Amino acid sequence: MSDMSSQIPSAAVQKKGRKRVSLIWGIPVITVLIGGWLVWDTYSKRGPLISITFDQGMGLTAGQSVVKHRDVTLGTVTSVKLTPDMNHVVVKIQMTRDATPLISDKTKFWIVRPRFFAGSLSGLGTLLSGPFIDLLPSPDAGKPQTTFVGLEDPPVLQSVVPGRNFVLQADHIGSVSLGAPIFYRDLQVGQILGWDIGDMAKSVTIHAFVRAPYDAYVHADSRFWNASGLAVKLGADGVQVKIQSLDALLLGGIAFSTSDDDATGTEAKSGTSFPLYDSQDAADQASYDRRVPFVAYFLGSVAGLGPGSPVTFQGLRIGEVKSVDMEYDGATNTVRAPVRFEVQPQRIKNINTVAARGPLANVQQLVASGLRAQIQKSNFLTGQSEISLVILPNAPKASVTFQNNEIVFPTSSGAFDSITTSVTTLLAKINNMPFDQMSASLTSALAGLSNLTNGQQTKQAVASLAGTLAASQDLVKNLNAEAGPALKSLPALAKQLKAASGNLNLLLVSANSAYGGDSHFSRQLEQLMTQLNDMAQSFRALSDLLTSHPEALIRGRANSGVEQ
Repeated sequence: MSDMSSQIPSAAVQKKGRKRVSLIWGIPVITVLIGGWLVWDTYSKRGPLISITFDQGMGLTAGQSVVKHRDVTLGTVTSVKLTPDMNHVVVKIQMTRDATPLISDKTKFWIVRPRFFAGSLSGLGTLLSGPFIDLLPSPDAGKPQTTFVGLEDPPVLQSVVPGRNFVLQADHIGSVSLGAPIFYRDLQVGQILGWDIGDMAKSVTIHAFVRAPYDAYVHADSRFWNASGLAVKLGADGVQVKIQSLDALLLGGIAFSTSDDDATGTEAKSGTSFPLYDSQDAADQASYDRRVPFVAYFLGSVAGLGPGSPVTFQGLRIGEVKSVDMEYDGATNTVRAPVRFEVQPQRIKNINTVAARGPLANVQQLVASGLRAQIQKSNFLTGQSEISLVILPNAPKASVTFQNNEIVFPTSSGAFDSITTSVTTLLAKINNMPFDQMSASLTSALAGLSNLTNGQQTKQAVASLAGTLAASQDLVKNLNAEAGPALKSLPALAKQLKAASGNLNLLLVSANSAYGGDSHFSRQLEQLMTQLNDMAQSFRALSDLLTSHPEALIRGRANSGVEQ
């Protein structure tokens, strides 16, 4: 057995190297790494998750609608849901990391869609791409915030524009709308940003923005007024129609002005409050803060006069009527109309030179010079009247008194009242005329004239005159019949005389050639020729006379001594 065991071969142990990891395991490792990197990259690029509440969804779709600023995508809508009360829509948006600095409590969001806003048409591109959300970051630093309330209308100013904000106080908003333009000297220099109700709802606070450099023209004494729509004024100067601009006509508008005297004054600070007047006239009136009250008592008609009627001096406005009343005066037992009006001294240049004497002393001096108040028609078409202060050199003396903090101004009848008085006097004189006696006298005169024209003597005179005219016509006809043959023979006679003159000329020529020009016969022939020429001229003159005056054959030539 030992031999057999020795013959069995033994196994040899061989040492091999370490096994390598298969490359197939690298694929999942790389996949995990790439996935991790993608996850990290995705989360690293994510910004805050915000929610915005709107009144309407306006077609926003989760996963498709985006948030943009300056046409750059900054986020994607992840969900659009209704609020628990079903009155609003909550839109959740995943913002990008680049949008993080733009998100604060002062950021504004709104939905961009086709709309006509602030005088322009915007959002037409969303007809193809669908609506999206736009945002407007605040230039000032704000606090982080993730819950917002979206705007229904986009902000008027969607970029940082240099300028100043001002506050306007008005009784009512009128036709001014959001984004309405602001004008200065007919140039659009700003816009209306919005408004809110003032304290106790007694006024409206309008937020206005004036961009640079025009904001430098807003001073403390600047006046703002409503320049909306079409302004039609019917006054003493006729019909005045004014349109600020087409934008103001559609959207409404506000205009302002600054006094030329304060052109170099202090500029108004941002946030300064100004009153908003209803019209430019009201703003101009407000610029005159010094007013002197007067009252004038009129006994005549005050038709066409009312609050706001102008007070003029030499055709220029210096004040306005405040009230027109009627009262009984027991002292004179008459009914009179007290008209209270105010004069604005600042309308008169260099008035400060006499302001120290006081209004009463100045008025007394003017009244002593003949200054009186009259009611005159400012527009005969509309019947509007005005108080005109005129100087009447021959006016009777009048005194000026001070009553109830008002200066009592003396009055005088106006030109229209004078015309009315004259017409009334004329009508009274006409009414007193003896029309019955005048009618009887006129009837008698007409009867006498009728008797004269229809009398027998008048008829005989007319018949005699008719016979005379008929005889004259017969005489003229006879003269024309007798003068006709004589006038017809005159042209033939003139031709015969002309032929004889021609023959004589030929004879003289032949005689001159035979006897010479210095012979006695020649001279006699020349004399004969002269006589014949004179005779021809006489016949020609006779022919002309008979042609123009055929009656000369019967009557002869006037003053010629020939028997007729």
